[in-house]
Amino acid sequence: MESEEFIMKYVTMKNDKIPAIALGTWSWGTGVNGGDRVFGNNYTAEDLRPVYEKAVKHGFTLWDTAAVYGYGASETILGHFIKEEQDILISTKFTPFDGQEQNMRKSLKESMERLCRENIDLYWIHNPRNVEKWIQEIIPLAKENKIKHIGVSNHNLDELKLAVSILENEGLELAAVQNHYSLLYRESEEAGIIDWCNDNHIVFFSYMVLEQGALTGKYNANHPFQSNTRRGEAFSIETLRKLQNLINVMSEIGDKYKVGPAPVAMAWSLVKGTVPIIGVTKEAHIDDALTAITLTLEKKDIHDLEHAAMETGISVRGAWEKSIKK
Repeated sequence: MESEEFIMKYVTMKNDKIPAIALGTWSWGTGVNGGDRVFGNNYTAEDLRPVYEKAVKHGFTLWDTAAVYGYGASETILGHFIKEEQDILISTKFTPFDGQEQNMRKSLKESMERLCRENIDLYWIHNPRNVEKWIQEIIPLAKENKIKHIGVSNHNLDELKLAVSILENEGLELAAVQNHYSLLYRESEEAGIIDWCNDNHIVFFSYMVLEQGALTGKYNANHPFQSNTRRGEAFSIETLRKLQNLINVMSEIGDKYKVGPAPVAMAWSLVKGTVPIIGVTKEAHIDDALTAITLTLEKKDIHDLEHAAMETGISVRGAWEKSIKK
């Protein structure tokens, strides 16, 4: 798709305009929680620079990362790319761990150094371990303008309401929620979280919309994921076999619009009122995101996708996730 044919779509986050799709860098860099361990990838900055440049050229200026991805490796690569760029929006995260002394201010400082930034556009509390403690910790950082917007990830509705209450008492707002949400994992919808976000003008970011590649149509029982990786464990050959009918339905819908399965899954998440975070490691991934933004699914398409997904009997919850249903 040529740039002159494409007009970026935007959503509003607390009076700021952001692209309708965010680009993720979980697979950038190696090490603990890095691309090699999770995905079986080993991409260098040289490999990824053309991906970054193509994305920015087409208006994908919101990039999502985390200190925990490769323990700084992902942030370092992204920071190397954005040194000269002032119009890039950065989303990164602080990840609480059980039984460890942690310092959010220190972690944020280290993230900003890696990302070559003096502040962060969107800073997330990555999980709900001790909601009150970490919401209190983020407040002074926001008041000092080190953080422009506050987000929380993997929280249930009660935890979200608690976070909002604490922030409101300090004159601050929760800007965004980021949860796992895909055709195969719709707990945030079923628990009323997406509706609550819409009612409260909070942007809902959906991660793992493509289920780490399982919903792209590029993998199946005869072409499985690398076995010694986290996603290879999550999507066994048997699981991929159970997914095949859903992939077939996605392909049939895609054929109608002359697109592949991946843009169909992304377009579904857009129709559901979310901002999908799409992991990108190849220029073709940018093409899929460009296609998804221009793709309008019909009501029957949505029904057929959701029915086929339900029929798989598969619900893929990450090892780090708890149920967010009451």
